[in-house]
Amino acid sequence: MKKLVMICALLLSVVAIANAQQQGGRQGGGRMQIDPEERVKQLDEKVKLTDEQKSKAQAVYTEAVEAQKKMRDEMMSGGGDRQAMMEKMQKMTADIDAKVNAFLNDDQKKAYKAWQDQVKADREKMMRERMAGGGNQ
Repeated sequence: MKKLVMICALLLSVVAIANAQQQGGRQGGGRMQIDPEERVKQLDEKVKLTDEQKSKAQAVYTEAVEAQKKMRDEMMSGGGDRQAMMEKMQKMTADIDAKVNAFLNDDQKKAYKAWQDQVKADREKMMRERMAGGGNQ
């Protein structure tokens, strides 16, 4: 039972990290996942999307939320090992990034990359703090 709880916690952490990468950190009241409309809004704030790009981003994020839910459900029902789930989440995150980059112009890609780099740095800092003693440092 303890192992199952640890695996679930790890999967939820991976999902949170993937979402944080897209949403710019732990926004949205600390929820594990935000809706696609909020993701589009955050992306628009960072890279200034056109209406057509907003529509494309909405489709990408809606698809991602559905895939993440399916993956979580599989994990919760014991239908996969932790390593395989982590690899799937990493691939899913890379796929989301590739799809988003496909409809951005060069300036937007630079802004998106800078945002991703900042989110990654913030995430790594948060993980270091957690490992060092509960995030109180």
